[in-house]
This record gives sequence, structure tokens and C-alpha cells, in this order.
Amino acid sequence: MKPGSPTAPSAPLRSRDSAPRPEGPAPAVELSGVVRKFGTVTAVDGLDLTMDPGTVLALLGPNGAGKTTTVEMCEGFAGPDAGTVRVLGLDPVRDAARLKPRIGVMLQGGGAYPGARAGEMLHLVASYSAHPLDPRWLVSVLGLENSLRTPYRRLSGGQQQRLALACAIVGRPELVFLDEPTAGLDAQARNVVWELVDALRRDGVSILLTTHLMDEAEQLADRVVIVDHGRAVASGSPTELTTGAGRRRITFTAPPRLDVAAIGACLPGDARVAEPAPGRYTVSGEATPRVVAALTGWCVDNDVLLAGLSTAKRSLEDVFLELTGRELRA
Repeated sequence: MKPGSPTAPSAPLRSRDSAPRPEGPAPAVELSGVVRKFGTVTAVDGLDLTMDPGTVLALLGPNGAGKTTTVEMCEGFAGPDAGTVRVLGLDPVRDAARLKPRIGVMLQGGGAYPGARAGEMLHLVASYSAHPLDPRWLVSVLGLENSLRTPYRRLSGGQQQRLALACAIVGRPELVFLDEPTAGLDAQARNVVWELVDALRRDGVSILLTTHLMDEAEQLADRVVIVDHGRAVASGSPTELTTGAGRRRITFTAPPRLDVAAIGACLPGDARVAEPAPGRYTVSGEATPRVVAALTGWCVDNDVLLAGLSTAKRSLEDVFLELTGRELRA
């Protein structure tokens, strides 16, 4: 947040009692060889993951990839069938009583009592902490002033999301789990949440984020881990993932239904051509001068006029789809 912003925190978001220990803090989250099964289905399959303190880690994956199961084990709702899970150096199940006061959890759907008023719910959660944030400040930051006397079940989806976020951080946690924090929010409310997440990070709070919004992960995360079929298939900063090995993608527009197989056959290396939308084409593989020359040469030979030819770096969404596939999962 910018200094002087009306939403900028006026006090530390963490308690002074939670300062790192002199010997160095343990990883915020550390999973080693974690396996979790449900009957014959393996939801998490030998997952290794380490999250540094004071950072934002985005855990991404398609539906059914094992994200929710992984986060639930970190929160202590279930234990692994094999491997180890450590959160702030503690076992989330065995050491639940010691760990719970140090973490905040934002549940999808809020996890509130349906009949409780929004203000009552936030003050109740604040009462569980020895050094809570001022609920009135959070209410102001998240624009909940006119919703305090409204029962939870009557709040809009966006209001429920903002209340869930307020409840997750009101206790000044060292680590926060955010599940789809901006789902259902308009652009203005989403920016407020992004600013609040950035303020938490600058104050030393660790944040494990799950989201389906790739731009949100790129904007907020220090590190991204992409999981698929219960395994980590890629990890790194958003920049590392989108510029890895110097790979860039080629995109262009042209008349629809071109012969993409014929175009691909004339391109060097492992380049392949696809038409994800009518008249919009992508060339996978490394964007080299030879590939661009071969592409434009084919267009000259076949009297095809290109428009909007670009060799921009891949987006995080491009990387995600390349690793996990483009098919929709149930």
C-alpha cells in the first residue's frame, strides 16, 4: 500500500511476540514425500514443498490436482498417510493446540454461523486472540461498515469473502491460508484485497494462497508451485516460470481455419501450431528468428496476411496450461 493510503495499516499486522527466533525461523510450510489417499484414489502423491517465512506462495493446479487436500493437511484437518507435514516447525495434527493461535485460515464459503451478524462474527474471532487487530479498522479497510448488522446468510458473496478474510487475519497470525480470496469480488474490492495481502507480506506474515486467477498469482506471489495429479510439476517465481530457458511464445491472427498441420510441418525444431480460438493462433516451442522466418514464408507462399504477430514471453496461464493440459476437469 502506498504511504498515506486510507487503507494502509496504521499498526503492525503481526504481534511483536511473533518475531523470528534468534536461531533463525523454521520454514513457514514444509512437506516431504507427502501422500494422502481416499480409498483407491491418491489425492497427493509424494509431494515435496517448502515455503520460506514472510513470503507469498501460490499453490496452483486444476480441479482434482490435490490443492485442497494439501492445504487441509497443512491446516491440521487431516494427517498424511505417508511423509511429513510441518507448519511453523510444528506437526499440524499432533501440535494443533500450539499451532492454531499462530495461523489464520480463510475458508471458501466463510465458515461462519449462518445466523450470526457480520460484526458479531468478526468480534468473536478477535476475542480468541491475545493481541487482535482493531476490528473497526478491518471493517473500514474492507468496506464492511454497512454490513455489520446483517446476518451472514444474507451477505452477498463478495461481502462473505471480505468477512472471511477479516476473520482470517484479525488475530495477527504468522501464517495465513487464503482460499480464493477474491472470488466474487469486483475490481475495486479485489485491488483492496491485493493491497492488504501486500501489507501482510511487508509486515513479515507468510501467506499460502490458492487461486484460479493466474493474474492474481502473478501479481501477489513470490513463488508459485503448480501441482497436478498430486505432484509438483513446476515451481519458481512467476518470472522464472514464464521466462524459463528463454522460451517465448509466438501468437498471431489470420483468417480462421488455416491448415495448422501444414504450417507446423514447415517450422523448424519442435514448434507446433494451434488455433485456440477462430482466427487466433499460437506457436509452441522456442520463438527463434528461424521459426518466425519460416512462419512468414509459409504465409507468403499461401497468400495469407498475418496481423498482430507477437513474440511476447509466456504468461503464467500459458505455463499452467502447457503443464496441466487444456481439457476441463470435473
